[in-house]
Amino acid sequence: AAVVLMAVGIGLLLPAMSPARRHARVAEPLALATQGNEVDAEGQVESGMSQVQPFELLRGLDGTRNGSNAAVTPSQDAVDIEVLKHSTVASPLSLPTNIYEYMDMGLARNDSKTGVWTDPEGRFTVEARLSTDGTPGATPSSPRSPAPAAMMPGMYPGMMPGMYPGMMPGMMMPGPYYGRGNTNAFELVEDNPFKEVARDPLSTFSVDVDTASYAIIRRFLLQHGQLPPRGAVRIEEMVNYFDYYYPQPEGETPFSVTVDVTDAPWNMGHRLVRIGLKGREIEAVERGAANLVFLIDVSGSMRPADKLPLLRRSLKMLVEALDGDDRIAIVVYAGRAGLVLPSTPVARKDVILAAIDNLEAGGSTNGGQGIELAYRVAAENFIRGGVNRVILATDGDFNVGVTDQGALVGMIEEKRESGVFLSVLGFGLDNLKDSTMEKLANKGNGNYAYIDSIMEGHKVLVRQAGGTLTTIAKDVKIQVEFNPAKVASYRLIGYENRMLAKEDFNDDRKDAGEIGAGHTVTALYEVVPVDGPRERPRVDGLRYQPPPEVTPEVTPEVAPDDDATDDAPFADELLTVKLRYKQPEGEVSQLIEHPVKDRRVPLAEAAADVRFAAAVAGFGMILRDSPHKGDATLERVMDLAIGSLGEDTRGERREFVELVGRAMGLTRCEAAPSRP
Repeated sequence: AAVVLMAVGIGLLLPAMSPARRHARVAEPLALATQGNEVDAEGQVESGMSQVQPFELLRGLDGTRNGSNAAVTPSQDAVDIEVLKHSTVASPLSLPTNIYEYMDMGLARNDSKTGVWTDPEGRFTVEARLSTDGTPGATPSSPRSPAPAAMMPGMYPGMMPGMYPGMMPGMMMPGPYYGRGNTNAFELVEDNPFKEVARDPLSTFSVDVDTASYAIIRRFLLQHGQLPPRGAVRIEEMVNYFDYYYPQPEGETPFSVTVDVTDAPWNMGHRLVRIGLKGREIEAVERGAANLVFLIDVSGSMRPADKLPLLRRSLKMLVEALDGDDRIAIVVYAGRAGLVLPSTPVARKDVILAAIDNLEAGGSTNGGQGIELAYRVAAENFIRGGVNRVILATDGDFNVGVTDQGALVGMIEEKRESGVFLSVLGFGLDNLKDSTMEKLANKGNGNYAYIDSIMEGHKVLVRQAGGTLTTIAKDVKIQVEFNPAKVASYRLIGYENRMLAKEDFNDDRKDAGEIGAGHTVTALYEVVPVDGPRERPRVDGLRYQPPPEVTPEVTPEVAPDDDATDDAPFADELLTVKLRYKQPEGEVSQLIEHPVKDRRVPLAEAAADVRFAAAVAGFGMILRDSPHKGDATLERVMDLAIGSLGEDTRGERREFVELVGRAMGLTRCEAAPSRP
């Protein structure tokens, strides 16, 4: 009853505030999400404000977190930052019309001034007025409570015990959010098991550059205050969301291969093997002209602000990033499909942007018909040696025409033979058919990303446009052979729906994943040494053939490289990584082999990239409640992540720390809902 009364009281207070005093959480930064911009006011503002980087402000994080220098204490004044206007130098579409009206920030200021953010590339400026309420401590416009004496991980000044980050005093814990009628569709897959090297020394899988899972998890935790469904947690997509400092490839090979070996943080008796691929960077001037077809879902389910409106803004940013010689067509589908913009050169940008602005949602969803039309338009405008791609943007709810997931996947498999690649962009958490979209991208020689904010749209379609649009290698497969003299058993972490039979590795007819320009791919193996604690699967003996030779439980210490004899030339090797790939327009695969010496680096001495990837994997195992999570806890994951932030120039790793903190708060809350 007290909570209800408090909520009613807050509701009564809000209308009394000036209509202009609207404090929206800043959840959708755009090109402003660049670090290092200073805030000027008629030259230079001399205050802590000049130390606050726009990334921190526009991500909606009050200046007490994520490394900002503007720490808030109860004795400082609360300052509101009102975005008054924006102007542009090169493009009127660099910012949405109604960008953030207000941002609630705590700064030690006692006056009102006007500040200006200027994009370093000169694309836009944003003018903001700084106004203080003049009252120390918490104010009606910025409610804060005194900081707790002892801060929990993931908490910040102003939080009360039992709250999750971003939750204001008096707010109730949000209820379950799985969309209207629980209509979201996530496919739950079982974790890969441990396999004995004596019985199964080869591990084969297709690469995956999708990142949708991480963005979906972020939305559940940050925007809806809820742990994600287990089916939404795909560990390989979480790990691959982040950039890692792998070396650029050399020679003609389109990607480099890096392998590291350290301790598994959730089981220190096991090893963690990280395999990293880095695709060749391609400058925009190096790639061929682009023939893009936007295939846009305009059905009734796309009306919410986080769907078609966000999609329109994201596509506009992509248009701004393209060259005048590139071409764009727009196909829409609802009850039936239609061509709303024939293939048009980007030099006629005004025509393309007007067509995007005119998109409206309504009707049912005939996705199959739209796919047929989009691929036909792409084929009619095919550019040999260029970028030919259909970009499907939808919540995945196909409910008219071809609706069966298997039939849709079969259609995409047939269309990929045309040489047109596919990118899938998912929107919204209401009626999201994640499983369907992931399968379509997998079978369409493409990638799957989920866009939960304009910042994510900028990352996928502008900052990573090379990888999103330009494929440098297709049908990329990895096969790892483990040395039975060194490894007793192993398991691949993630990639459960990308596993291949060992015979598929040399079969060029077998489809596999693609790597785009600049993409990084990371795979993690948990390895049990022959002298370590066994994870032995229970398998009955064979009746009609002799049992395989089993490696002794304990072996002598590893001899130095130069002591290896001719009789055992590979005695010092832990494993061999083999890769097969095709050129984007090729049909015959090429082979790469990469032997790995048995060189374990203790976890504390491992590179920051290795430790951070391990933290992300551990977080995923906890969210999935994996039977192999061992000693992993959210507290340990947070400690490992904080200690491996590295340069983190875009703040993405610090955001991960916030996600872990949010999960900690949710798991501690007795009212946290049970998950399917």
